Amino acid sequence: MGEDLPFTDERLLEMIQTDDRDGLRLLHERYTPLLRQISGAVLHNDADVQDLLQEVFVEIWNHAAGYDPAKGRPMGWIVTLTRRRAIDRLRRREAYVRAGDRFVEEVSGRGDSWTHVHEDLARHEMNEHLQRALAVLPEAQRNTIQLAYHRQMSQREIAAHTGIPLGTVKTRLELGLKKMAEFLRGFEDLLCSSKPLPPCRI
Repeated sequence: MGEDLPFTDERLLEMIQTDDRDGLRLLHERYTPLLRQISGAVLHNDADVQDLLQEVFVEIWNHAAGYDPAKGRPMGWIVTLTRRRAIDRLRRREAYVRAGDRFVEEVSGRGDSWTHVHEDLARHEMNEHLQRALAVLPEAQRNTIQLAYHRQMSQREIAAHTGIPLGTVKTRLELGLKKMAEFLRGFEDLLCSSKPLPPCRI
């Protein structure tokens, strides 16, 4: 719209800092094509890109006051924020896959889990289900499971690393693994056992 043209990026951030949603709307219209291109080059997944852009603009809305004009122009701040969040999301996605690999290896080692399906196909499909199961967990439980099964930390190491009491760590693992087992119920053709992940080391 013609009346939007006089607004500089700096002015839009000032509007956002005063909770003026028009500032966010105009910034969104101005930068979405560029940020979509930047995040797409990292993620290569349209759904992930869309989710990421929503997260970025929410973060801009919540933390616009943290922008320091002395450190550069708004576009540089926004582009850097987007690239960092895209890399973070890519790393989380890869972590889910690695956690899924470890899950399958541990459980398949307890019996013949792949009698009726090709191993590589089954592993790929189970990884997808595991990613979905992890994604629906509360963040606290998901993070604890990732530390236990992706970073292979013991319960005591997780407690020391996060500053969370050991009892809370155990509870989060138990609840999270139980929810994952319930989520995966019905996929016995891929995984013969419906037992949850083996408990991590204490």
